[in-house]
Amino acid sequence: MSKKSKKTETAEPEDYQAALRGLQIELVKLQRHLIKNNLRILIIFEGRDASGKDGVIKRITEHLSPRDTRVVALGKPSDRDMQTWYFQRYVAELPATREMVLMNRSWYNRAGVEPVMGFCTKAEHEDFLQSVPEFERMLVRSGTQLFKYYLDISKPEQKRRLDDRRVDPLKQWKVSPIDKTALRHWDDYSAARNEMFARSHSDDLPWHVVRADDKKLARLNVIRHLMSRVDCPDKYQHLAQPDGEIVFDYADAHLQSGAIAP
Repeated sequence: MSKKSKKTETAEPEDYQAALRGLQIELVKLQRHLIKNNLRILIIFEGRDASGKDGVIKRITEHLSPRDTRVVALGKPSDRDMQTWYFQRYVAELPATREMVLMNRSWYNRAGVEPVMGFCTKAEHEDFLQSVPEFERMLVRSGTQLFKYYLDISKPEQKRRLDDRRVDPLKQWKVSPIDKTALRHWDDYSAARNEMFARSHSDDLPWHVVRADDKKLARLNVIRHLMSRVDCPDKYQHLAQPDGEIVFDYADAHLQSGAIAP
């Protein structure tokens, strides 16, 4: 894995659109297979602020059946949520049979944002890290196919995107008070991310890291990677070949090499 030294060149618009269309056709095939065989798929997207989670999710769901596809992006927990089992409000959002659910942030808030911002105690953070592997294994044993993607961006790219967000009138809904702390707490978020990887990545519950400085390459390769991992007899194998420089399973060596942003 080469060090993330510069932004990857974006594919030409016509090439990107053609590639995206082909992959979205594959996703429709996947949904047909999922419905026919009473399957359940849960896809978790994590990453720093402005890492491109919204864009990836939009391209995945754009042509899927809205009756059988849900995007979950929970807001601030209510007072009642604060008094219940941490995973409880997420359990209510899990996919039913024949459904695909995409989570734009998830229970991993407790591994990233919450400890950095002081929204949970050290004991609550530790309890989460101890509990989450078994919680996810319960989901998998019950028949849910679980995929975890972490969109990784460099510090200069995050700054550029946050600056753009503040001045673009079409992106005002994305602006939040936490944006102001994202760069200031860069190292704290890195430390929390690294501990999350170390404690919740395993062969049976892998984290798939996406180098997302180039939004278009990230979108295409997440879909390719997803299609490469699902059992879908109708899929076109040639399209299900992600770039291993863009999407790869977490390993400590990637932190040391710089493949994952420090």
